[in-house]
Amino acid sequence: MSTAVRVRGLRKEYPGHVAVAGIDLDIRQGEVFALLGPNGAGKTTTVEILEGHRRRTSGEAAVLGEDPGTAGRAWRARLGVVLQTATDAAELTVAETVRHFAKYYPHPRNPEEVIDQVGLTAKAGARVKSLSGGQRRRVDVALGIVGRPELLFLDEPTTGFDPEARRQFWTLIDGLAHAGTTILLTTHYLDEVEALADRLAVLARGGVVAEGTPATLAGRERAEALVQWHDERGTHQEHTAFPTKLVTQLSGGGRELAGLTVTRPSLEDVYLDLIGEKP
Repeated sequence: MSTAVRVRGLRKEYPGHVAVAGIDLDIRQGEVFALLGPNGAGKTTTVEILEGHRRRTSGEAAVLGEDPGTAGRAWRARLGVVLQTATDAAELTVAETVRHFAKYYPHPRNPEEVIDQVGLTAKAGARVKSLSGGQRRRVDVALGIVGRPELLFLDEPTTGFDPEARRQFWTLIDGLAHAGTTILLTTHYLDEVEALADRLAVLARGGVVAEGTPATLAGRERAEALVQWHDERGTHQEHTAFPTKLVTQLSGGGRELAGLTVTRPSLEDVYLDLIGEKP
């Protein structure tokens, strides 16, 4: 599988501050890759460098085979970007906005189909200024995908979405990925990462502290489980790497265990531990 993004020793310095401290990343073509980290970890700076919006201090970066610091207009047309801040073409309707942006690209998707995919068909004739915050966010997503991008940057894409809209958006992203679009996602919703991401990296203090799949990040799949149960002597709990063996022992001879639960660390547990904010 070819590489869509390759980063080696990426570094960004400001006077008195190092924002990105020499990170390495490889993002494969067609995968959904999540970049996580607390505020100030270097996520936004890294993404802006990869988008060609900010120059790096040192290191190497290749995005769709080109250096984002020097790539031109044809390269930019191969990207889709959904920023945190909402697009505000206040006086235009949703349909007018999407059709207008579609003209910037050599091979755009059908604007009406895009509007339908982001769940705004009923609002196609409404002015953008009349939309709710979540609906404006959907317009941003529509503008990010209308150019048929090979690589799509999604920065907190579902902020303001209700649960149903978030699920619809996940289906859209899953379809884009299956069609070959590479997606770089930044989000604070860890359930979104588990639902969408093939792999992820966690940034803290300007560096990558862990990388893997949502299920295996930082050895999550090998972490000890917490087994809890009730019996005639009260409530008990025990940490073990072999929960099945423990439960078999405890229930020997047909013994009933009330309230039996087996819990492994969640992605949130692992993430908070990695960034040093575990409760």
